[in-house]
Amino acid sequence: MNEALVKLKLPLPLFYSGKVRELYDLGDRFLMVATDRISAFDCILPTPMPETGKVLTQISVFWFDYTREIIPNHLLSAGIEDLPQSLASFRELLSDRMMIVKKTKKINIECVVRGYLAGSGWKEYQEKNSICGIKLPTGLKQSEKLPQPIFTPATKEESGHDQKIGK
Repeated sequence: MNEALVKLKLPLPLFYSGKVRELYDLGDRFLMVATDRISAFDCILPTPMPETGKVLTQISVFWFDYTREIIPNHLLSAGIEDLPQSLASFRELLSDRMMIVKKTKKINIECVVRGYLAGSGWKEYQEKNSICGIKLPTGLKQSEKLPQPIFTPATKEESGHDQKIGK
C-alpha cells in the first residue's frame, strides 16, 4: 500500500490550502490536488487514509464530466499529460489526484447528500424532526438509513462549522 499524501510541496505558488485539497497557481489556470487528509465535521482528522485523494478526485471528475451538458463547470482536464513540463517529475505523485481547473469566482456552497441519520443531521432531527427543513418520519434512530437520500446543502466556511441552508 502507498504512503498517504498529507503535505504537498510543488514548485508552484500555493494559492489556497483547504482541509483536503491544495490549489496551485498555474497563471491562467489552477492545479487542484486532493491529498489523503480526511475531513469530517469540519475538522481534519489525525490519521490520513492512503489513496482517498485519488478516489475523491475520480468521483469529482466523473460528476463534472457527467453534468457538463447540464451546467458548465471549472474542470479543464484531469489528464496527467496536460501537466506543465515543469511538473514532469511529479506526474506519478499527482496521477489520478489532480485536476486542472479554470480560475473562476468561488461559490462557498457544499452539496451534501445524506443517506443516513448521523452527525449534525441527527442533532437537528432530535430537535425538529427534520434536516434543513426536510420533514422526516418520527421515531428514526441515530445512524439509521433514511427512507430515501436527501439533499442538504451548506455554506462552505473558511473556519468553524459549515452552516446548513434550509428550504
